[in-house]
Amino acid sequence: MEQTIPKMLRAVAAEFPETAAQRSRTADGDFEATSYRELYQAALDFGAALMDIGVQRGQLVGLIADDRKEWLWADMGIMGIGAIDVPRGCDVTLIDLEKILSFTECSLVVTENSTQVHKLLSLHDALPALKRIIVFDEIKDDVAQSAAAADIELYPFDQMIARGKKYRIEHKDAVETEFDKGQWHDTACIIFTSGTTGTPKGVELTYCNFLTQLDEIPERIFLNPGDNALCVLPVWHVFQRECEYVILFQAATICYSKPIGSILLGDFKKLHPQLMPAVPRVYEAIYDGIHTKMRKTGGIVYALFTFFLTIAVLHSRISRILFRRNCRFKSDYIGLMWVVLVIPWLVLFPLKWLGNAIVFRKIKAMLGNNFRAGISGGGAYPKVIDEFFWAIGINIVEGYGLTETAPIISVRPIADPIFGNVGTPIRGVKVRVVDSEGYVLGRCKEGVLQVKGATVMKGYYKRPDLTEQVMTVDGWFDTGDLAILSLHDEIVLKGRVKDTIVLRGGENIEPVPIEQKLAQSIYIKQAVVVGQDKRYLAALLLVNTEEVKGFAAENGIMYDTFDNLLASEDIQRLFENEVSSRINAKNGFKMFERINRFALLTKPFEVGVELSAKQDIMRPRIMELYAQEIAELFSEK
Repeated sequence: MEQTIPKMLRAVAAEFPETAAQRSRTADGDFEATSYRELYQAALDFGAALMDIGVQRGQLVGLIADDRKEWLWADMGIMGIGAIDVPRGCDVTLIDLEKILSFTECSLVVTENSTQVHKLLSLHDALPALKRIIVFDEIKDDVAQSAAAADIELYPFDQMIARGKKYRIEHKDAVETEFDKGQWHDTACIIFTSGTTGTPKGVELTYCNFLTQLDEIPERIFLNPGDNALCVLPVWHVFQRECEYVILFQAATICYSKPIGSILLGDFKKLHPQLMPAVPRVYEAIYDGIHTKMRKTGGIVYALFTFFLTIAVLHSRISRILFRRNCRFKSDYIGLMWVVLVIPWLVLFPLKWLGNAIVFRKIKAMLGNNFRAGISGGGAYPKVIDEFFWAIGINIVEGYGLTETAPIISVRPIADPIFGNVGTPIRGVKVRVVDSEGYVLGRCKEGVLQVKGATVMKGYYKRPDLTEQVMTVDGWFDTGDLAILSLHDEIVLKGRVKDTIVLRGGENIEPVPIEQKLAQSIYIKQAVVVGQDKRYLAALLLVNTEEVKGFAAENGIMYDTFDNLLASEDIQRLFENEVSSRINAKNGFKMFERINRFALLTKPFEVGVELSAKQDIMRPRIMELYAQEIAELFSEK
């Protein structure tokens, strides 16, 4: 194994120089390729340019941009000369941008465009260390003038690449020598957490943290040289970052797309990718899009879809029991299962085959001709979505990790997935489950998951106090996640300790399963359960505007404004029925888990506002933004 990521790139480029490393969209909508040779040379050129302007080994460099080919060139160049990048996306708020760059005292920032430069200049007084900005896109004249007035030097990225080429001619092998100096335990980057559980913290990650995962991940997430992997996530987030390193390690191709339905489906047809790593929300959007399209088509088509989907789900459930594709928490009698279930399995098989031929084959064709698997990570993957894709024959495997573990702890193997878990720990990583007192529990008992191994971070940058809070005295990292280990050590996640809602009666409730169940309603886009220290639970429900309007039209409900429609007795009764039909004892929920009141929201949740970059709900932010609505849910009426 190579000692650093730039050295890993160098080795791959030497073996596969003309294989496409990146495919980027051009102005006319087509894709152009960057070979491994070109990628490595661009990294050398940018690293040389940084050396030419005085960037030193160990220096922190801001990298504020979204996923694009130049991001990877800059990332490799920065790391190659021993500097440390501090990444964030273009959707970063001014508050977070100020916190991150002031805390790390970055004197140089690489960013995307003039809009981001303008944001940086607006924070000029709060960022006294900032002196230089490198910009990927063309710099607007007014922004250049503002930068000059603030005594900030601006460098166009293409000019930096040209500068690096010149430096390499004049200083032969200087940048290559610097690349050689990198070592296994050097810091590669400092990634600030997305803030889903509070104030962002700077996670210091080493090459060891990233590269350790490459020992086994290619066995579970396999690609051939030249295979296409569709990338749609923010690369500053550690999940996408490591996915790109996994792709590069296997000499496959990073294809840059967007998590927008029309763009994504178009790129599937153009590129025919083998793989797509994405957060659960992307797969939920695909699921919702399929169901919405079928409902709008209606008639015999919708009836056939519903019928064959029911058959496929039932047959898949039976198959997983018979062929042991479910997590197991106790011994079972598989011989007896075969006696009971083999006849239904055989009867349903031809119907499932027919459903695939008539319906599901067309759905799978939407993902191109070569799609092997999707990787779901960065958040809880809803069971209903998991079961849907499993039933129709699209392989989506769930993984698990945290920024602090760089991030992969576990992932289901593409070739041999087990349903209902996030896989077993990868090589080099150990896990254990402990109770609230820190005592280690055995398998099949719920507790807090702890991790140990070479993927665990150095610590939180300049915050040893926070590092101490999450590391045990014997070197285990406390994830803060509730989990159970199966009989075969598959990890089943149950929620987060900090998400747990404790009612006044002392009942402990995990909100995520309730929220996922509520979001199965076609009228509810997202749900947030609240009730800490209250007598009962309530929920904020983000409504699906089009579906509610459709319901009103179908039922002849007249209204003047949409807000008045939501307040009407008919719509309130609709949502009461949607909530009560899902959160009840029949579906496995306890009496104290039922939702007593709800508030209907219409403003879509936005990344950077209610959602993190990986589209997780940021609960502390929700509590602040919707404080009034939450207060009304618990007011005495």
